[in-house]
Amino acid sequence: MAQDSTPGADEIDTGEDVTDERSDAADTDDGSAEPTASRDVELPEDVPEDVAEYERFTKMDRADYDRVNEFLRDRTYITAREWAIARLCADFRTETGVEMTKIGENLPRLVPFMTDTYTPQAVNQARASFEEKVTKAGATFLYGAMSGFYTAEELDETMYEVTEIAKFLLEVEGVDLSVEEELEAEDEISRVMREVREASAEVRGEEVKCPECGHVHETE
Repeated sequence: MAQDSTPGADEIDTGEDVTDERSDAADTDDGSAEPTASRDVELPEDVPEDVAEYERFTKMDRADYDRVNEFLRDRTYITAREWAIARLCADFRTETGVEMTKIGENLPRLVPFMTDTYTPQAVNQARASFEEKVTKAGATFLYGAMSGFYTAEELDETMYEVTEIAKFLLEVEGVDLSVEEELEAEDEISRVMREVREASAEVRGEEVKCPECGHVHETE
């Protein structure tokens, strides 16, 4: 098992100075322009009750946007803007859809390191960008797992590293994981990935089939 690479909270908590989150707005793989925040829109005076009671990012009250963004860029494909808005879209979902106007108008209240309000269109585009990156990252990882490039031990090490980062982000969001829950989750993820690897070896059976007897050898 790989050494514990769990990032510390001090890596993204830098003090009271908060910088502009627009620096990553135009930084996309295809070069297309991303929506920018609305700096001239005042926060609504009447704060909705669910916004006032929202405590998902309270551990980041003193966080600096650029530091959060750098932290995520070093470890994931997403930006701080995409992370925050995707989390809010999941939390502020009703039977009729996501409350994008509420999210955008109250963004600085909901997420300490976000300093600007957003239009509903900007919120929607940030969420769509997050979803696209998750799909691409998932396809890349799953291909690596299914391709036979990794041994079972190497795949376990990779899963351990990425799981530690994912757990850290959940903890920053306020999720309280016990040691037992963490171990149970790690065991379940490891079991599923072993099944994926075994099933993939069967799919690639022609690659390990003996040309003499036709016997398919199991991948080590």
